[in-house]
This record gives sequence, structure tokens and C-alpha cells, in this order.
Amino acid sequence: MTRASRPEPADRLSEVLTAVAPDLLKYLQRRVNGADAADLLAETMTTAWRREHLLPGEPEQARMWLYGIARNTLLNAERSERRRLRLADRLRSMLAVHHDAVGQPADTGGEVRDAIERLEPHLAELIRLVHWDGLTLVDAAALIGIPASTARGRYQRAKQELREALGSESIGTDGGTFDARHNAGAIS
Repeated sequence: MTRASRPEPADRLSEVLTAVAPDLLKYLQRRVNGADAADLLAETMTTAWRREHLLPGEPEQARMWLYGIARNTLLNAERSERRRLRLADRLRSMLAVHHDAVGQPADTGGEVRDAIERLEPHLAELIRLVHWDGLTLVDAAALIGIPASTARGRYQRAKQELREALGSESIGTDGGTFDARHNAGAIS
């Protein structure tokens, strides 16, 4: 074969991938579920394209090169899954310890939660960030991506709507109250 008739590496890789992809998919499906196998095959192909300059010239070597990439992709996915599971276990343990230390509130606040759920979504999120997550209005505004002055106006509107919904002048989600003094120093 002369140099002029030799296919370009990208064309060769396309040919090899077309021929080997069904076998690679079966290889991966025997090791993981179908949806994950398809994702891993896509990742294998992406890696092969990034490294096409390393594609062996002999067809069987090219096939085994792709199997090696698929195997490494599978091993990386398994390591990632183990790390994810360990992290989830640690978080569950931390939350269980925190839950045991805090205990259940005397009042579960179902009525307040329902009233918050009935607010417009952007108002409900602001109330949750301030009262449930303990953020200042300035921090909540930054997180949501709005000016602090806008957050102040929305917060006042949300408090008023909650007062009306609950029929009270002073209401709380966790024993605290929604009053004009909450975070007053946080917004100047």
C-alpha cells in the first residue's frame, strides 16, 4: 500500500469503531446495566478520538486498543461509583448524628410549610434561604442573583403574604418570627 492510498487516521478510526462498537457495547453490557453501558461506550469512543494518533495500524491490534480503552473507562466509572457511595455514606452518618442532636421540633410546622409552598416560587425560595438555611438577605440575594434591594422588597412582600395566609401578625417556621427586624442590619 503506498502512502497516497493509506486512509487518514480519522477515517481508519471511524472504520474500526464502526466494526468494533457492537462488540464493545456487549462487553460493557455484561458488566453494567444498559444505560450505563451506552454512556461508557460513548466515553470510550470520545477517548479513542482524543487519542486517534495512537491507533495501531494492524486491525486486531486496533480492536484490542479499543477494548483497552473500554476497560479503563469501566474501571474509572467503578472507582467513581465507589467514591460516590462512600461520600453518600459519610453524609448519611453526618446527617443522622445532626438529626439525633437536634431532635424533632415540638411543632412540625406543616401549616407554615404549606403557606410557604403557596407563595410564588421566587418568594418561597427567599423565605427558605433566610429562615431555614440561615442566610442573611444579602447572602440570599447574591445566591439567587438579584440585588439586595430587590431581595428586601420581595422579603417584605413574602412576609405580608404569609401573615395573610396564616392570619397572624407574627409567624415563624422554626419557632422564630418573621418581623421587620430580621436581618435588618444585613441590608443597608
